[in-house]
Amino acid sequence: MEENIRILIADDFQLLREDMSELLNRQPDMEVVGMAADGREIVALAQHIPHDLILMDIEMEQKNAGILAAEKLRRENPEEQIIFLSVHETKDIVVTAMGAGAVDYLVKGCPDEEILHHIRCVRAGNPVMQGSIHEMVMQEYARLQKSERSLLFFIHNLSKLTATEHDLIRLLLQGCKVQEIARIRCVEVSTIKTQIKGLLRKFGCGRTKEIVSMIRELNIEHLF
Repeated sequence: MEENIRILIADDFQLLREDMSELLNRQPDMEVVGMAADGREIVALAQHIPHDLILMDIEMEQKNAGILAAEKLRRENPEEQIIFLSVHETKDIVVTAMGAGAVDYLVKGCPDEEILHHIRCVRAGNPVMQGSIHEMVMQEYARLQKSERSLLFFIHNLSKLTATEHDLIRLLLQGCKVQEIARIRCVEVSTIKTQIKGLLRKFGCGRTKEIVSMIRELNIEHLF
């Protein structure tokens, strides 16, 4: 016979802690082994009470208390299984929470059966995320992948820039137009246009605005 899933609950709202505890303890395969009202308390409980997973609120004694607690717990035990149960559904909060090492994220107010299903999936080693949460996480993953590829591409091409092209990018970042760049560099406008065409080819861009935007998105303006 399989042992019950031993669960710790962290939530600063006593009524919610008690309601969640009652729900979980009614299940034939679950057991609440401890409850905490803040981040410090859940860290202490997790260090001393044997458990299988933690159901944790994010906003407790401070707005990101649950996230800070999760980071501390995961540093001490990388195998710690944490499910966030929060009222927050913004992309920044979700991505930050999952980045702290949580295995799942549920939005408060979801059906009890959904919470129970997610707990069982995590325990079985097959965590599932709500559709909207999964989409946010995947969007962020795709953005990071794109940024990494763009950064590698840009760094590779930086080494191929001539001193003139490097100076052109610096002036473009300052918002200078073609005529102004020509005046500053004391050359014909046609010369600057030719140099810019070569710059665009190197970076695979159609407009100088694309180069400027990419540099700012990658936060590498200091290189120019």
